[in-house]
Amino acid sequence: MTEFEPKILVLSCNWCTYAGSDLAGSLNYEYPTNVRIIRVMCSGRMDPAFIMKALATKADAVVVSGCHPGDCHYQNGNFKHQRRMKILKRMLSQLGLEPERLQMFWISAAESKEFQETMIKVVNDIKELGPNPLLKTAPMVIVE
Repeated sequence: MTEFEPKILVLSCNWCTYAGSDLAGSLNYEYPTNVRIIRVMCSGRMDPAFIMKALATKADAVVVSGCHPGDCHYQNGNFKHQRRMKILKRMLSQLGLEPERLQMFWISAAESKEFQETMIKVVNDIKELGPNPLLKTAPMVIVE
């Protein structure tokens, strides 16, 4: 039997976390290959529907990562998303999902080692949780 390898979707801020992940790659810092990164302009611009759709159709976990508080290029976008995270985690619980399947981190462009360590930790944490139970059942249809 093969070991469960979770699919992790990372929605990363263009200005901070994405640059940190790029620097991690340039410095040959290895992190798990089952992490998929999508660059967004700001964590505050992230539509919660994207997160829910990812968890309902493909991902075992979603990570949203942005600029440190006070450093957002859009002034307070990361604070907006931080408030949304609380609501989304409650929604996950109501759907029968562990809130740990949705995580948020502040990682700057200079924190490439932090990015690597965070991705390794997330993958290991989700391995302990096991596969996303929503993916075992018939796929949920999301109307856009």
